[in-house]
Amino acid sequence: MIAKRIRSFGYAITGIKLAWREEVNFRAEVVLGVMALAAGIFFNISYLEWLVLLGWCAVVLMAEAFNTALEELCDMLRTTHDPHVAKIKDLAAAAVLIASVGALLTGCMIFVPRILALI
Repeated sequence: MIAKRIRSFGYAITGIKLAWREEVNFRAEVVLGVMALAAGIFFNISYLEWLVLLGWCAVVLMAEAFNTALEELCDMLRTTHDPHVAKIKDLAAAAVLIASVGALLTGCMIFVPRILALI
């Protein structure tokens, strides 16, 4: 039972490595997330703001991972153009965009007042 849990954790780590190695957007989102976390440290944000910031970082990366998985599945099932596959891919990309905009707006709400206070 424990060995099975350890293996499943290993599969998840493999997925993260694949996303990092093969997806430019995933790497960019990780870098932006790290920058947001560094800003959180710099501005000494509150516990609640940390929860929100970490939550949005996780949501964006999860959306990107699901988007990548759906694209891989669609490409495996259909090697030629299919309007249904295009629709699925567009909807998955929209999910990433929605999550990213939510993260951006939340980051602005947390950091813009602090940045303006420095000026």
